Amino acid sequence: MKINLISRKDIDHLYERHILHSLSIAKIIQFKQGTRILDVGTGGGFPGIPLAIFFPETHFTLNDSISKKIMVVNEISAAIGLKNVTTRNSRAEEISEKFDFIVSRAVTAFPRFHGWVKNKISGQNKNTLPNGILYLKGGDLESELKEFTGRLKIYNLNQFFNEDFFSTKKILYFS
Repeated sequence: MKINLISRKDIDHLYERHILHSLSIAKIIQFKQGTRILDVGTGGGFPGIPLAIFFPETHFTLNDSISKKIMVVNEISAAIGLKNVTTRNSRAEEISEKFDFIVSRAVTAFPRFHGWVKNKISGQNKNTLPNGILYLKGGDLESELKEFTGRLKIYNLNQFFNEDFFSTKKILYFS
């Protein structure tokens, strides 16, 4: 079976556009031991796998509705020996557990995503940043985010990275 998790034209930019982009979350939070994270729409394991490598004492549940993607993520996790990753092949709405943080990379418009995951956030905080959503997204988000004005913190990734790719990339944090 062959499955493309990253487009052929993007493979030359794997580090910058996928790994470094995923790890940008570590610029705003250092997850404490025992933190539970849900990666919704993980696709090829981004941002979950790079974060799981970076935070080995944190548990990551990587979720995707496409079973072939989850099969590949399982293979990658096993091949590199990740012990802090589990996977789920389901829609985000079907998950009933609670997590400290929900992470994702631009699966859909933020209001829709928020609706899928808002009841999956634990009320018990253990990190310096209160539990919530860390959503990687790019572009002009003004109209998409207007209903969240004052309730959302936006981190511009160009304050951390000089590469052109990050000029419009952001982390949306909702607690």
